[in-house]
Amino acid sequence: MIELEKDIKTGVVALVGPPNVGKSTLLNTLLGQKISIVSPKPQTTRNRIMGIINDDDYQIILLDTPGIHQAHSPLNQGMVKVALDSLHDVEVIVFMIDVTYPLPEKLLNTSKLLSKTKKPVILLINKIDIIDKDELLPILLAYQELHPFHAMLPISALNNDGCQKLIGELLPLLPLGPKTFPDDIPTDVSERFIVSEMIREKIFLLTHQEIPYSTAVTIESFQDRGKQVTIHATINVERGSQKGIIIGKQGKMLAKIGKSARLDIQELLAAKVVLKLWVKVVKDWTNRPNTLRDFGL
Repeated sequence: MIELEKDIKTGVVALVGPPNVGKSTLLNTLLGQKISIVSPKPQTTRNRIMGIINDDDYQIILLDTPGIHQAHSPLNQGMVKVALDSLHDVEVIVFMIDVTYPLPEKLLNTSKLLSKTKKPVILLINKIDIIDKDELLPILLAYQELHPFHAMLPISALNNDGCQKLIGELLPLLPLGPKTFPDDIPTDVSERFIVSEMIREKIFLLTHQEIPYSTAVTIESFQDRGKQVTIHATINVERGSQKGIIIGKQGKMLAKIGKSARLDIQELLAAKVVLKLWVKVVKDWTNRPNTLRDFGL
């Protein structure tokens, strides 16, 4: 007799909010592995990243999105569009801020955005590990006036404090249905994409000023020979001066980026990795829509 797959709680949840409030850290924490890159700099996330949270009784498809901000360049406008487009066809919206972020009077555009949705919205207040508990209540009271949230949860995504409470709040809001993805698939993005993001993360962590925002990483080749993976990647910059900074004196910065990225990539792929990096100038690429599309942005 064939056993039919049971219906479980399942659905798509959009994780949105201002830049640098910990959305990617939360996704990685809930998945128990690194899928989305993280840095202290705002606007690190450029694409929508799907994380698939699996359990015997539920499958939550969580969309990590770029931070919503005032965008001027085509690159940043595209990032915000990705975030806003992610609000369509989801069951729940999780709006995330952190305790250092300005209070609601600074979020008027966000308030207008939330007022347009009929979907349930859960507010997450992240980074509670960096304030005293008596500082939290005024923040909660202030945000009550922003929107009729389904729930308001203080969490620390970095320390996995309160994150499981989010799962408990989400489940009653999700419909019953079959699983969309197999249990062993944590994301819909390819290994090549995650590898390119890991390289870009190291640029964010190791360089300063406009350099991280002027770089895009493309994977030129990805050769998997079982125990060893050989990867050729190009770091694209906008100007020759930026190329010099990325390479560094006697190639030291490029070597540092490569070594740091290679260690993370080896953990991801569970194999020895040979990583070859090149730096290429693509003039003014952040303002050229065709080039942005070529770079997958």
